Amino acid sequence: MAPPSALSTDHRSNGCSEPSAAAPHEPGLNKHRANVQMSKFPGPPKFDDKLEEREYLKGRLAAAFRIFGRYGFDEGVAGHITVRDPVEPTTFWVNPFGVAFSLIKKSDLIRVDHTGRVVDGGEDHVLYESFNGIVLVEKEGQQIAACLGNKKAALLQNHGLLTVGGTIEAAVFWFISLEKCCQAQLAADAAAGGRGQETVKIADDDAAFTNKAIGTPAAGWFSAKPLFDVIEKECGEDYMQ
Repeated sequence: MAPPSALSTDHRSNGCSEPSAAAPHEPGLNKHRANVQMSKFPGPPKFDDKLEEREYLKGRLAAAFRIFGRYGFDEGVAGHITVRDPVEPTTFWVNPFGVAFSLIKKSDLIRVDHTGRVVDGGEDHVLYESFNGIVLVEKEGQQIAACLGNKKAALLQNHGLLTVGGTIEAAVFWFISLEKCCQAQLAADAAAGGRGQETVKIADDDAAFTNKAIGTPAAGWFSAKPLFDVIEKECGEDYMQ
């Protein structure tokens, strides 16, 4: 049975629902205090040496694959996470074709240009080939990028989720969070539909405030930090090899 909160609004004594200025999940925290707290979040490290930054990002990318493997986001040999190379920004690092997410190491990663040609690491083989043999062409990538715009996520119809971020950590957290949101939405819709009712949608103002509080790039990076800490603890130096 669906919880009452999923099917009915919280009516005040005057009979109408009024949005609250309190931040969700933290009673008494108003918008001003929430913004102050957000500014205290730590951020990713800064690098003066681009080569040093490259090695750091490769390590974080390998850890990201380990996290996705734990969540079961790998699908056979399909799927990838990429990061732009700080030394040569027209290229990016990606996982090699056919290596399990849960086993990927830093040394496994390959660097490719915008055409998919391998320029560093691995062997020269075709990238992005799906199970039905269709290779993603440049035009499709451009269309997806145009649709995505300045947003952080896209739902690819009949395919799956896509997230982006200024950091690997943020992109990873947006993906995991969006996947959980989709699961919760489907469960709530099914529960409400089974009773012949509809779920109650949150107000646009509440959604906008929540996004401003926990949907920033800094919040995305910080929210993913525990996931990376766990991988580092459990995998040791294996993924860094």
